[in-house]
Amino acid sequence: MSSQTSIRRWYAVHKWTSLICTAFMLLLCLTGLPLIFHEEIHHLEHAMAGEPEREPRTPGTELVTLDSVIATALAAKPGDVPALVVWEEGDEQADMLRIATQPPGNLDLKKISFMDVDARNGEIKEMHDDSLDFMDIMFRLHVDLFAGLPGMLFLGVMGMLLIAAIVSGIVVYGPFMRKLDFGTVRESQRRLKWLDLHNLLGIVTLSWLLVVGGTGVINTWASLLIKFWQFNELATLIEPYKEKPLPQSLTSLDAAVAKAVAAEPEMTPTFVFYPGYFLTENKHHIAVLMKGNTPVTSRLLKPVLIDAESGELTASVELPWYLKTLLLSQPLHFGDYAGLPLKIIWALLDIISIIVLGSGLYLWFARRKLTEERLRRLEERAATQESTGGLPS
Repeated sequence: MSSQTSIRRWYAVHKWTSLICTAFMLLLCLTGLPLIFHEEIHHLEHAMAGEPEREPRTPGTELVTLDSVIATALAAKPGDVPALVVWEEGDEQADMLRIATQPPGNLDLKKISFMDVDARNGEIKEMHDDSLDFMDIMFRLHVDLFAGLPGMLFLGVMGMLLIAAIVSGIVVYGPFMRKLDFGTVRESQRRLKWLDLHNLLGIVTLSWLLVVGGTGVINTWASLLIKFWQFNELATLIEPYKEKPLPQSLTSLDAAVAKAVAAEPEMTPTFVFYPGYFLTENKHHIAVLMKGNTPVTSRLLKPVLIDAESGELTASVELPWYLKTLLLSQPLHFGDYAGLPLKIIWALLDIISIIVLGSGLYLWFARRKLTEERLRRLEERAATQESTGGLPS
């Protein structure tokens, strides 16, 4: 196979993978831009609503008990049972909790209610309804196109096509750059100008697109990876409990969290799942998810299973490598490792990527229009020759 034939094949790969995935990648870049600043936008929304900033907790001030927080939540939703407790992300003082409740029975996402409770005084700060705000819409479009798991897997395929387009673009760009100095932008024709800008900006954002595209693909597998782990390794741990009767009463949440902290003293609780919610078949355990205290380990979780009735420790579970990879890839996807400076860099690269994707579409349409124009001229010339008996006009 000649090198010219090989380049043509790589060009065909670049052309068609780009065309198939570009519209969806544009959507992901556009929806991902506000998601990069989701925390800042959340604070801005509260400020615009006239809500005062929470005062820092006075040193030495004790928080109310977790059991009393749950009691407050259940009083606000009579007839519900607790499902989930979350320590708000970014709340260094651990004094704001999000509580989820739902009517008794199997997990039903449509019936879950969320509320934020201030653990300093036990007051409910906000009740969350089922309506979607701007950030919810952006998140759902970015994650699954409002199509659930099929939507996630579809976007995963688009992400793989993006990676193929990037790799093939590198191969095609090499021979092209032998003819021009790096960074050259020809001004002679509009299409050539956009072609040079497309190639230049594509190379500039190359590494970032590979990182974001790769982590995005991994994130689309999240549900499948978690279910695989739950129904294999985790299911083995709870197998001995399947024949036991359901708990008649639940242990104290404070006691369960204290037991988890004692089991993992170098970690901090971040989620609590009540029986039936961390794993649908697990009706006998409270799962306390612990996180580390460094920038990297804070992204990793370690489930600690507490017997829901006796309050005794059942197991402290080490996550498999594929779930650790998933947890580390999620914040990297949104530039959420180094605060606002990295987020700004991520946003700038996102905007440049939008230009790359948009210019790619423009170049395809411009080339197609040019080809159609050439065909039209050939047809007109052939028609003219036919009308004059084949003699030149």
